[in-house]
Amino acid sequence: MKKLLAVLCALGIAASLCCACGNTKENVSVRLNEVTHSVFYAPQYAAMKLGFFSEQGLDVELTNGGGADKVMTAVLSGQSDIGLAGPEACIYVYNQGKEGYPQVFAQLTKRDGSFLVGREDTPFSWADLNGKTIIGGRAGGVPEMTLEYVMRQNGVIPQEDAVVDTSVQFNMMAGAFTGGNGDYVTLFEPTATEVEQAGKGTILTSIGQESGEIPYTAYFASQSYMSANPDVIQKFTNAVAKGQAWVQEHTAAEIAEAIADQFPDTDVKVLTTVAQRYKDIDAWNATPVMEQEALERLETVMETAGELDHEDWVDFDQLVNNSFALAVK
Repeated sequence: MKKLLAVLCALGIAASLCCACGNTKENVSVRLNEVTHSVFYAPQYAAMKLGFFSEQGLDVELTNGGGADKVMTAVLSGQSDIGLAGPEACIYVYNQGKEGYPQVFAQLTKRDGSFLVGREDTPFSWADLNGKTIIGGRAGGVPEMTLEYVMRQNGVIPQEDAVVDTSVQFNMMAGAFTGGNGDYVTLFEPTATEVEQAGKGTILTSIGQESGEIPYTAYFASQSYMSANPDVIQKFTNAVAKGQAWVQEHTAAEIAEAIADQFPDTDVKVLTTVAQRYKDIDAWNATPVMEQEALERLETVMETAGELDHEDWVDFDQLVNNSFALAVK
């Protein structure tokens, strides 16, 4: 009898182990290429830290593209599965007539995340830019175009009243400014605050607060990848949506703690200040859904900057696939 019980127990243990092995499923790896590394993307980093991607069965491999053009190149070449950058990158490719052009499937931010940094801590007026040079980023990139849009809105004509320097690579802008180039620069966070704390500049104003809402940063993928991996795109969008909801519901201090691992060289107090700054300007989209009106506002900015003719405005439904964002669970 004892032998029989021992055999039955052994069989039971073996069966349970087999079941456990059968239920074990490795997470799917997703290669995500982001345009820059910034607290501006806090909902994404919070989703990574708090396990929202893992809950969906995904492991995110994050790389920094250092510019929207480079992110798009990585997606088009198959080096990355998903890109996070300004939707203008998709518009440019679409207008080139490429088959299988990438489509936007989720929006992360809804304002420009950069801040104008100057050399002197004095009351700021946009008229102060007259006769000056502003390091503004790559020509045709959303940061540079939004800067020019805001300048025009405030009566300062780019390249006439003030020079917008577009020769400096996106990830080199802070170094160029602190090295003595330009009178002003637009920087994302936490870089803007770090430059200020180092005594090498002063944050003067938020470009995003001045420009109004536009779909500033969004996720996109090639149509071939989306067709082959609709479940991955849906799960990815689910995790992003949960991250967006989480930052809406939590304090700047809680956000700073959640994303601290992404910024090991930045003090948590600085991250808290920066997170609050982004909360104050309502920088993050509440859901991953992109609205047609928002895309058209971006195209207005692009047209104003001379980077897009009106007849080249894209069909919203061709460029944006909201089906995954609308199906978020």
